[in-house]
Amino acid sequence: MKLAKRIAKLGTETAFAVSADARAWADQGHDVYPFHLGDMNIRTPINIIEAGYKAMLDGKTGYGPAPGIPELRAALAEDVGNARGITYTPDQVSVQPGGKPSIGKWLMALMDEGDEVLYPNPGYPIYESQIEYLGGVAVPYGYIPTDQGFKLDRERIESSITPRTKLLFYNNGQNPIGAESDDEEMQWLADLVLKHDLLVFSDEPYFDIRYGGKSKSIASLPGMQERTLIAYTFSKKYAMTGWRVGGALGPADLVGIFNKLNVNYESCTATFIQHAAVEALKGDQTGHQDLIATLQERRDVLVDLLNDIDGVSVYKANVTFYLFADVTGVFERKQYKSQGDLRLEALRETGVSFCSRSHFGKPLPGEDRVFIRFAYSGIDVDRIREGLVKLKAFWES
Repeated sequence: MKLAKRIAKLGTETAFAVSADARAWADQGHDVYPFHLGDMNIRTPINIIEAGYKAMLDGKTGYGPAPGIPELRAALAEDVGNARGITYTPDQVSVQPGGKPSIGKWLMALMDEGDEVLYPNPGYPIYESQIEYLGGVAVPYGYIPTDQGFKLDRERIESSITPRTKLLFYNNGQNPIGAESDDEEMQWLADLVLKHDLLVFSDEPYFDIRYGGKSKSIASLPGMQERTLIAYTFSKKYAMTGWRVGGALGPADLVGIFNKLNVNYESCTATFIQHAAVEALKGDQTGHQDLIATLQERRDVLVDLLNDIDGVSVYKANVTFYLFADVTGVFERKQYKSQGDLRLEALRETGVSFCSRSHFGKPLPGEDRVFIRFAYSGIDVDRIREGLVKLKAFWES
């Protein structure tokens, strides 16, 4: 069978490759501490489960409208708009089977072959995968580590813009590094976007996964709502990773294209799941509040334990459920030849499984530090402590 040439350009979510290594190690009878995948071991709040079950019992198991059921589109417009201080109407909302489908649909709607698209690196690997698969030119931009977390590499972003640059991916509350822009940095980026007439994909799955302060969307800045698509997902805020439901919010004409693509790709998002999503937005929020408290406890414990290891330092990110730890000291002391060696030896000697920086894009010129990502959404506090004791003993030996 001869495959289409474009398939060679299609990447994958590299954390799943790390999961395969961890699963293989566990299948041999070893204990594994899963810090590698941003899934959750926290159950979806019971009121959401009951709403989905009731919808099934009530017969809401057939096709629904391609844009999404009216109740969910209205609820998303209200909830997302109010949280960001802007106004959306239901015709500016397209329901999606998760957050990820919006990436490809946005590119299909706006990117012609050969257009250049800026995307974060390290960053979510599906951005680069979809840009290249759909015929665009993926142009990475990076971050600079500081005492206040990671900041956009402004010089690199500005120097990367050419007459062919059309689109920009922006993931504030960033996977994998946990970075978020302060007001000044976000305004700088918005000014740059306006200056060069770019369109923005604002990926906001972690907007509500924060432990202090207040999240902000670039869409709320003057002149930005009409050129920004917000990708929303229920996966993180409501522990609904496996339900596969989200939304795309933006200009009505662009959302209309999304709805047309919905017809072509999945017909509609499962109707009973959409009714559960309405309950998530409109119903009791205790489950979300408990989720944040649980994640914050995990973060605090993990930060303290990582910073207690000789050769490791990590900034306490106030958003997401990821920590991007600098392990240069360990890498040099243990004389590893590659990040893969560091990761696999840690797994085999301690059972601690994590992703390396290389799982989130090829390192950019000038990067001279070694980073790894710890996700703490799928591991309890007692297991965090147990795994980090083993990792500390091994890395300091």
